Amino acid sequence: MKDPLAIGLGALTCGTGLGGGTIVTGLALVRSLERHVSAASYEEIAGDPVIVATLAGLAVAATFSWRRTAPLDNLWQRGVIGAMSAVGAVLVAFIGWPVDRLLHIPGLIVWAVASFIIGGTGSAWALKGSRDDALRE
Repeated sequence: MKDPLAIGLGALTCGTGLGGGTIVTGLALVRSLERHVSAASYEEIAGDPVIVATLAGLAVAATFSWRRTAPLDNLWQRGVIGAMSAVGAVLVAFIGWPVDRLLHIPGLIVWAVASFIIGGTGSAWALKGSRDDALRE
C-alpha cells in the first residue's frame, strides 16, 4: 500500500529544494556578474537574469513536485502540492538574501547546493512512499 503522506511531503520538499536551488544559483550568477561588469551596464542587464532564474525556479518546483505526486489519485492534491512547492522555492530564495549579505557569493553557492541536496532527498522520500510496500500492515 502506498503512503500518500510520504509522497506529498517528499514531492513538496523535492520541488521546494530544486526550485529554490535554481533561483539561488541564478542569483549567485548575477552577483558574480556584478564584479565583472561596469555599474552602468550592470543595471541594464541584471534584471533579466534574475527574472529568468525566478521563472525557471518556479517551473522546476512545480514540474518536479507534479511528477513526484503522480502516484496520488487526486489531481487537486497534486496541484496544491505543486503550487506550495513554487511558493516554497521563492521562500528559499528569500532566505538567500541574508546568506548573501553575510557570506557573499560562497554562501550563496553553499545555500544552492544545500537546496539541491534537500530536493534530491525529498525526491527519494516521495519515490519510497510510492512503492506498493511503503505502508506495512
